[in-house]
Amino acid sequence: MAKSPKYSDPKVLAAISGLMFRARHVVEGTISGLHKSPFHGHNVEFAQYREYSPGDDLRRLDWRVVGRTDRFYIKQYEEESNLQATIVMDASASMKYGSGPLTKFEYAATLAASLASLLIEQGDPVGLALFDNQQRRVLPPAATQSQLALIIGHLEEAQPDRETDLGTVLQTLGDQLKRRGLVVVISDLLTELPSLFDGLDRLRHRGNEVLMIHVLDSDELELPFNDYVLFRDIEGTEEFMAEPWAFRKAYCAAMQDFIAEIKEGCGRRGIDNLLLRTDQELAEGLSHYLHARERLQHIHRKGRR
Repeated sequence: MAKSPKYSDPKVLAAISGLMFRARHVVEGTISGLHKSPFHGHNVEFAQYREYSPGDDLRRLDWRVVGRTDRFYIKQYEEESNLQATIVMDASASMKYGSGPLTKFEYAATLAASLASLLIEQGDPVGLALFDNQQRRVLPPAATQSQLALIIGHLEEAQPDRETDLGTVLQTLGDQLKRRGLVVVISDLLTELPSLFDGLDRLRHRGNEVLMIHVLDSDELELPFNDYVLFRDIEGTEEFMAEPWAFRKAYCAAMQDFIAEIKEGCGRRGIDNLLLRTDQELAEGLSHYLHARERLQHIHRKGRR
């Protein structure tokens, strides 16, 4: 599948180039000191091959593979295998909404492609799970440029549809993941929050680190309409005419309560929660978060010395 530039934004990639997306918690994996492994001192087993990079220990080269392929591959063992990341991407009907140049889905897909590019660039396998009220497609993690092309291709082919049931999807995914790792959830989170938190609990209980990226349109945050508006349930069939100015204050208060509940629920579970709005420059929002994450981890490492 040929790589398409649709969700590969050079501005975003330039803003995050040179940054590292390190695991904050202990997960199964390490690469060149980036990620910590909880299995030091245990017997290690062969896991996979990866291409040689300058600075790798030459004693790990598999010369039989070199002789057969004329390419240099390093033997990689379970203790030193890379961080495994899975991007969980909302493809439900509510993600079709957009008041600006990009819909929520297009904004989120560009974000997903950018994170996948960053992870693969630093050598970490990354997979993709598309969902609405169930998993649509799961792409197992890999750390190759062809994997990035597959991820972008799947995002381009996706048509946001049906209702959202993120909680059930996360619980199912928690049972499917064979290794602990990083799970990045990108969604507008317009779903049942008790079920969502149950799904997050399942992932955390199994030792995964979770990053929640909450994507909303400015219309959803501010309800800026001044004329009579036909409101339609984008994931259902209900619709009604209303005067937005009559209930704007109550609506905005309810939306802030909704955002606060998500923030508080994620905080109690040790989950990073990043809110991005589609009228915000993605390059700015993502690079700011990654820089802040790096600074906090640097402070944490210094504090442990």
